[in-house]
Amino acid sequence: MSNMLQNYIPQLIHQSNGKGIAETLAFIAQKFPGKATFSSSFSYEDQVITDLILRNQIPVTIFTLDTGRLFMETYSVWSSTNERYQTHIQPFYPENTRLEQFVAEKGPNAFYESVDNRKSCCYIRKVEPLKRALAGRSVWITGLRAEHSASRNELQTFEWDEANQVIKYHPILHWSTEEVKKHINEYNVPYNPLHDRGFVSIGCAPCTRAVRPGEDFRAGRWWWEDSSKKECGLHEGIAVPEPAA
Repeated sequence: MSNMLQNYIPQLIHQSNGKGIAETLAFIAQKFPGKATFSSSFSYEDQVITDLILRNQIPVTIFTLDTGRLFMETYSVWSSTNERYQTHIQPFYPENTRLEQFVAEKGPNAFYESVDNRKSCCYIRKVEPLKRALAGRSVWITGLRAEHSASRNELQTFEWDEANQVIKYHPILHWSTEEVKKHINEYNVPYNPLHDRGFVSIGCAPCTRAVRPGEDFRAGRWWWEDSSKKECGLHEGIAVPEPAA
């Protein structure tokens, strides 16, 4: 099945050439009926894609990963998005038994103590729920932008995700921040007010801070770690081992 899906990538690249994002999304939805889904964290970028999907009534499902540690503002924009577009974005939550065991053994803020603890926390709260969200899907649509991380500069608009056995489509990969803001303003799209307070990439509240002037886009995520490549495992594209029990 994976080889069959991978074979569609050249066709998707060809079909999207010279077409707008909404038109490409509609083509994907037609090509893979009921099998295309979009993951939203309610960031600027994700709100642009949500608007394109829902305003154009494109049959692509939308889900979010509720880690249980999100900002209050993130829940507010989730609610306002549901209300604005008369939709119900589907949540996926961490598996309770595994999360309870991790917190009981390591503590509620164990992610500050070591990179391994942080990655285990990310796996339980994000990576494993994502695998459930993508089960049976053919295309995973994301709001990734190359500007946000040096590790994303080599990404292609369409690529194969080996870990999740799906085609990934990054429709606004090469958009600038100005283009994102222009779309938000032009279509009056609900957005997370944390963006107005210097937050660029918004994740869990304990792991995200505002970016200071002159800092890199990714500086606000896991800022206590000394690493030039800080990712949670969602977009690494390779099979991520489960944390040790």
